[in-house]
Amino acid sequence: MAQKNIEKTESQPENFVFGKANYRLMLIGIGVVILGFILMIGETEIYDFRKTILAPIVVLAGFTLGFFAILNK
Repeated sequence: MAQKNIEKTESQPENFVFGKANYRLMLIGIGVVILGFILMIGETEIYDFRKTILAPIVVLAGFTLGFFAILNK
C-alpha cells in the first residue's frame, strides 16, 4: 500500500512558486540595486549629481523591478 503512494507522488511534476521569467527579473533587479550602490561610492563631492539623484533612482528602480518580479504571475 505504501509503495503505491510513493509512486503517485514521484510521477507528479513539481510546481514551483515562481517561473523562469520571475527568477530572471529578480536577478536583474538585484543587479540594478547593486549598480545603484556602486554609483553611490567614490571620491567625488558628497553633493554630486551621481550620488544624490542618479544612484537613489537606480536603487529604487531595482527594488521596483524585484517587487514586480515577485508579484508577476
